[in-house]
Amino acid sequence: MKQHVNSAILGFSEQNLHTLLELISDGIWDWNANTGAVYRNPGWYSMLGYPRDSLSGTVGTWENIIHPDDYPRVMEHFRRCITQDEQYQIEYRCQCRNGTYLWIEDRARIIARNPDGSVARMLGVHKNIDAAKRLILNLQQKNKSLETIIAERTAELLVLNQQLQHRLKEYKILLERDPLTLAANRYGLERALSEQCERARLFRQPLSAIVLDVDDFKEINDKHGHLFGDTTLIKIADCIRSSLREKDVVARWGGDEFVLVLPETAHEEAEQVACLIQRNVNQIRQPDEQQIKLTLSFGVVQFRENETQIDFLERADKALYRAKGADKNSISR
Repeated sequence: MKQHVNSAILGFSEQNLHTLLELISDGIWDWNANTGAVYRNPGWYSMLGYPRDSLSGTVGTWENIIHPDDYPRVMEHFRRCITQDEQYQIEYRCQCRNGTYLWIEDRARIIARNPDGSVARMLGVHKNIDAAKRLILNLQQKNKSLETIIAERTAELLVLNQQLQHRLKEYKILLERDPLTLAANRYGLERALSEQCERARLFRQPLSAIVLDVDDFKEINDKHGHLFGDTTLIKIADCIRSSLREKDVVARWGGDEFVLVLPETAHEEAEQVACLIQRNVNQIRQPDEQQIKLTLSFGVVQFRENETQIDFLERADKALYRAKGADKNSISR
């Protein structure tokens, strides 16, 4: 069957062409698709460590030395080349005589086709790219390892940051909280009061404060001991919290004195809150052997638009002392 292009047209006999190929150090191959014969030059055998002409001159030899992991990719590329006339150029591994694998670049051209368009002859070269390829793969692996390390460190830093934020939140709570009653301390009260006073001015909404203390608390400590007194303060603080809304603030001002900040609450409503707390505290039960009646005195005031938070608290404190001076277990404004 006549080929469209042959070695005679190129000015060479097939024998002369192969003689020329033997002078080239790269691995040259010449595939006659019509006969199935494959010529491979000495450079091809030398590159892979095989004695010259020690392997069968067929396509099967080539297939057998391709790395199994590369084989499907190489065959698919080869198929597209001969059926769709794509350029054939691909990198893959070939098995050497000693069993190791060598990275090669395989490039080829179809130099002759049959009248029906099928491939008649194909000429290609196997170039040793093993050193460069392994260097690239090694760099890629190092980059991948570095990316993995960075990702792991980033994840660790994220966890540490979350833990730090959680601890900072805990420290902030502890910084603003009385350790005995878990009510806000002076610092927490001042911050909350400043925010609420500013909000009341901005939105022109009512804001009330209640200052209260435990009647005759010194006598309770003197008679029953400080541990009993501390337990009593904890019960009172729990009782106050249960009588308030979530947005209200309860703070321990010092000793047995508490301050309540009630946003969006007018004076009359604040007095009702004081009455509720008063009733609830009066019902607190102590151990049988230490029956005492707990009472509270209250000072209740509503914020004035032009006053400072210090003036606001001072008015509430003075109202408390008026309540204690008039009669214990009472509420004064």
